[in-house]
Amino acid sequence: MTYKTKQRELMLAFFESHHHDSFSVEQLYEQLKGEGISLSSIYRNLNELEKDGSVHKVVPQGAREAYYQFVGCEHCRGHIHVQCIECGKTVHLPDQATSEIAKQTKDSLGFELDPTSTVFYGLCKECSAHHSR
Repeated sequence: MTYKTKQRELMLAFFESHHHDSFSVEQLYEQLKGEGISLSSIYRNLNELEKDGSVHKVVPQGAREAYYQFVGCEHCRGHIHVQCIECGKTVHLPDQATSEIAKQTKDSLGFELDPTSTVFYGLCKECSAHHSR
């Protein structure tokens, strides 16, 4: 049984206000420690939020730490996400792009994507600009 605690409510509010971003445990702790949330509370609540489908855990290829993103809001559900391998910025693809990719994958491979669990990795515009200098 999942019950709501003050810490969980604070974490959900933080995630909702940063729904385009993903965070490591350490980044979450830095943002929320002023609210009286301990590191162990963050780990425990992330586990529960992941179980109930409110957050999605992503471990980028070659990375040591996981990143968590809120997927409990309606405009994120059903969208494929793209994540920067440098800064961790995550955004969801527009409806049309998600639909086209899902259709192409199904038509050509007979494979149905789960958009909520699908993440493409690359460099965001800002990080890409740094690499081209």
